[in-house]
Amino acid sequence: MTDAAIDLEHPSPEPKPLARVYGEALNVMPTDLYIPPEALEVFLESFEGPLDLLLYLIRKQNINVLDIPMAELTRQYLGYVEMMRRTQLELAAEYLLMAAVLIEIKSRLLLPKPPAPPGEEAEDPRAELVRRLLEYERMKQAARAIDDHPLVERDFALVRVWFDHVAAARMPDVHPDDLKAAWAALIQRARVNRHHLVTREQLSVRSEMSRVLKMLEPLRFLEFTSLFSEHADVPHLVVTFLAMLELAREQLIEIAQTAPYAPIHVTLTGTPAFALDGDE
Repeated sequence: MTDAAIDLEHPSPEPKPLARVYGEALNVMPTDLYIPPEALEVFLESFEGPLDLLLYLIRKQNINVLDIPMAELTRQYLGYVEMMRRTQLELAAEYLLMAAVLIEIKSRLLLPKPPAPPGEEAEDPRAELVRRLLEYERMKQAARAIDDHPLVERDFALVRVWFDHVAAARMPDVHPDDLKAAWAALIQRARVNRHHLVTREQLSVRSEMSRVLKMLEPLRFLEFTSLFSEHADVPHLVVTFLAMLELAREQLIEIAQTAPYAPIHVTLTGTPAFALDGDE
């Protein structure tokens, strides 16, 4: 015996049984076996309604939907309705209604057509049915296109990640143009509040850095303009601005804003505080 003659599912040399009933091989067809006629009836097509059945018959026969032969279409449609009436009585009502519509259209086509008004075409009894069929076909194509899109839990699964701790909100970085606009507003305020008192004062960037650090508290934002003295002149504003830039460069403070063109805020970075040179 060659390898090609070996049946892997039935390796025994005995004839292959016709069937197995409760695990026992059945080698001879019973003579008293009765099979009901309806057991062998298979209805392969399933339709979602009478329009779906009509569209199926039209496409199956390669019929032009704009020129439907109503006699043949009605005959085939009634054959399907009769088959469904015997098997699924609850579905026959809406199909019978469409059958009545088809018979009415067929009857109107057999009757003489009344003359059309001058300049107008004669009314086609099939026009409303054609319109409904074309609209239904467009809906089916749209539903098929939507169904082709990836679907959650069918084509892919969502990945969910849980965090034990809430991440701290990170504000957008401050651009140089925002600092420039804030500086211009401070200069404008200083020009309004300037006076003609002539004094000579020693200004220190390091001492101004210490003053800014003392005003700030960890995890608390202060508005950028509130760190400048309200009645400060231009030299004091320059020193304070340089002190804040130096603190930002040394990563002792953080300058941020909630959104573009929003007010600028300043806070400590959270690093351990230390005394600057010359700070008591």
